[in-house]
Amino acid sequence: MRSAGFLSERQRRLAWLGFFLAAFQAPLAAKLIDDASWFFAVVVALVVATVIVADDTQRRRPEPVPYTE
Repeated sequence: MRSAGFLSERQRRLAWLGFFLAAFQAPLAAKLIDDASWFFAVVVALVVATVIVADDTQRRRPEPVPYTE
């Protein structure tokens, strides 16, 4: 059995949804809006992606073996 990450399955699905929404919204906003406010969507997508990668890393760690003396 793999160790669980710090996100639940529901939180993980919502994180992926948020990442995709922000990633698709940024180029659309860049095309439609003259100022650089679209950059905020890029930053949000990068933060969410970092959380997803950190959760993946924690999930892929092997379970610790109990040490007995």
